[in-house]
Amino acid sequence: MNAVPPVGIDRLRVLVADDHDLYRRGMQVVLGQEDDLEVVGEGRNGAEAVDLAVELVPDVVLMDVRMPVLTGIQACGRIKDLVPSAKILMLTMSDEEADLFDALRAGASGYLLKDEPAEAVIDGIRAVHAGHSMIPPQMAAMLVTEFGRLSRKAKERERGPKLTDREIEVLRLVARGAANKEIAKTLFISENTVKNHIRNILDKLQMHSRVAAAMYAMRTNLLDQD
Repeated sequence: MNAVPPVGIDRLRVLVADDHDLYRRGMQVVLGQEDDLEVVGEGRNGAEAVDLAVELVPDVVLMDVRMPVLTGIQACGRIKDLVPSAKILMLTMSDEEADLFDALRAGASGYLLKDEPAEAVIDGIRAVHAGHSMIPPQMAAMLVTEFGRLSRKAKERERGPKLTDREIEVLRLVARGAANKEIAKTLFISENTVKNHIRNILDKLQMHSRVAAAMYAMRTNLLDQD
């Protein structure tokens, strides 16, 4: 392919960060054969990647997950803070789901395994620069599973703390203004048991008073669920 891009074609400026010299040199050769790609810098560790990203403001950072000084994931987070315009494509030998999730949380736009052919890396660089996300097909199922788990946790948080049936009964009576003695008589339990229930309710709701708990009961329509 042409060493100089045709007129009217702007090269994507790529920073390569990897602690293996041979891999960096290989990427320099591979990307240098593309009309629209240009390697503008090479980092040997995560700290160098951050410094070079700030200095060079690349379009795309091609970075290994596991590097000395700063890991690729740590460097990813810092680069996104300091050079938010840069897209980051993580490369790794690891197919561990924790690395994938950590990389995406740190702001990476893509995640490719190092055993992918060079064409996949080239396509990945272009794709993340265009605003797309790159996830290996074999890891996509992990991501779907994780999103499902997070969605379930979010729904559980929306439903609020889990009060027992007895605690809900006590809270309803508290919201109606009943004193401990009256609650004990209504539910056929001791006043001491009522106090224990109220203490547990306040702990679960992270509140400090009966009034606040009563307001919560009214706000969440507990009084209408008899």
